[in-house]
Amino acid sequence: MRRTSNTIPKLHVRKDDTVMVISGDDRGKTGRVISVMPKERKAIVEGINMMTRHVKPNAENTEGGRVQSEASINVSKLMLVDPKTNKPTRVGRVAKDIKGKSQLVRVSAKSKEEIK
Repeated sequence: MRRTSNTIPKLHVRKDDTVMVISGDDRGKTGRVISVMPKERKAIVEGINMMTRHVKPNAENTEGGRVQSEASINVSKLMLVDPKTNKPTRVGRVAKDIKGKSQLVRVSAKSKEEIK
């Protein structure tokens, strides 16, 4: 039987995480996650995957011209940076008792510490 609820996948990255790009043109660069789109499995990272748009002059931008902004990137190309070691790490989930309830928390594979 197919699951009908809870179809949005859990991702290893969240908003405000520091991540490193592991493949593509921006490989090796790090940045802060601005937003995450779980259904599309994409994220927007500050300063990564920059795109240029040509904009006509309008009330806000009187000169027009070229505007650079971040484009989305697939989360499979991102690795979370461990806050303790400042190196990229894999992420695991471990059940932890919080106020009497069991909840999953993210854990760094390298330092074995909880990721806030």
